[in-house]
Amino acid sequence: MLGKCSGAGVYVVMLLMSMGCNRPVSQFLVSQDEMKAPTNIEFINQSEKAEFFSWDFGDGKQSTDINPKHRYVQSGRYTVILEASNGKKSRQSERVIEVKPPDEPLVEIQTPHGNMLVKLYDETPKHKANFMKLANEHFYDSLLFHRVIQGFMIQGGDPDSKGAPARKQLGGGSPGYQIDAEIDPSLVHVKGALSAARTGDAVNPEKKSSGSQFYIVQGTPIEEAQLKMMERRKGIQYSAEQKKAYMEQGGTPFLDKEYTVFGEVVAGKEVIDKIATQETGTSDRPISDIPMKVIVIK
Repeated sequence: MLGKCSGAGVYVVMLLMSMGCNRPVSQFLVSQDEMKAPTNIEFINQSEKAEFFSWDFGDGKQSTDINPKHRYVQSGRYTVILEASNGKKSRQSERVIEVKPPDEPLVEIQTPHGNMLVKLYDETPKHKANFMKLANEHFYDSLLFHRVIQGFMIQGGDPDSKGAPARKQLGGGSPGYQIDAEIDPSLVHVKGALSAARTGDAVNPEKKSSGSQFYIVQGTPIEEAQLKMMERRKGIQYSAEQKKAYMEQGGTPFLDKEYTVFGEVVAGKEVIDKIATQETGTSDRPISDIPMKVIVIK
């Protein structure tokens, strides 16, 4: 009898061990330790004996990829949960990750054609503060890029463009104020430059900027001889880095010292090209609306 009971006991133990061995193990690593917003993080799945995976990134977004990549736009502490499943059996693991604020003032301009990450210049404090204020107030949400000229620039920020009917001429709207010019000769119109739109010199000799309208430079490559001519004409001395950017990436140097440049696209310049190639109609307004959303990275 003892032998039979002992054999049954061994069988039960082996069965329990077998069941335990088939239960999935959930575990993962992150691709980096130091993270600053905005950041792209790759999650490295080290789970075992699992067939399905469910991720919760702690910011309202989920994924079922095995090794997902996720972008955190804002700083904060996020609890990431991975559920690894095998049939009806599942286990969870979690990890708290900390995304620190950026070292410099950044905004993200989101569009249907992709997102542009923009650095705002400390050298233009009035324009920087105004742009961040409007973005925080959601002023730009659903406004359009209402003027697009391939090889030149893309322009938006007219409050009258929100919900504007097709073919309506845009570009005359404002929040009701202007900003004093902050034209810095060291900040130039290379591709990706964020600049303030304004009315012409005849009615605006002080070159004051629109309170909300802006443009982002696309431009075309500039030959060195053209840059030398521009230096003589405008009394500018371009740095070697600026000349290289103008010649290789392109820009609109004829606008230098005429408009306030207050930022630059540091990621997503390809989005400028995508928007600039859209078909346009009257007054260079795109046939298909291109709405935007501007978010301050904190």
